Amino acid sequence: MSRINHILHATDFSDGAAEAAALARELAEAHGARLHLLHVITELDDRHRRGIPASVMEAFVKEVKTQAMTDLHAFTARYFNGFEGELTTEIRLGRGAEEILAGANALKADLIVLGTHGRRGMEKWLLGSTAERVLRQSAIPVLTVPERG
Repeated sequence: MSRINHILHATDFSDGAAEAAALARELAEAHGARLHLLHVITELDDRHRRGIPASVMEAFVKEVKTQAMTDLHAFTARYFNGFEGELTTEIRLGRGAEEILAGANALKADLIVLGTHGRRGMEKWLLGSTAERVLRQSAIPVLTVPERG
């Protein structure tokens, strides 16, 4: 069995991510692994940016990053208070699955842990699934934790 030295937990601050956080924490503590929390701010694609002045977009992105940092600090305090291992956090801007995989690669992570929303049928088809894309494209193990409800 391979040793788990570094775990990346990707979070969108949802209920599913909270459940995944508990498991990521348990695994990190059990293996003495470093834990890295990653939140990806989904970037607007070009068709949504058309017609929006650059200064407005810059101000919007700055505000979103500020709020994401606040949310990440609150998430960390809530779910990782008292964690005794090495814990780092990061916010990235881009496409969810791509940034999660890039973050895992940059960190040389041994495991990705993320929550799922449990979308089905048309909703999944229309909205896509970041978790599914990560699962399909990852070169390392991915542990998904379904949202209860």
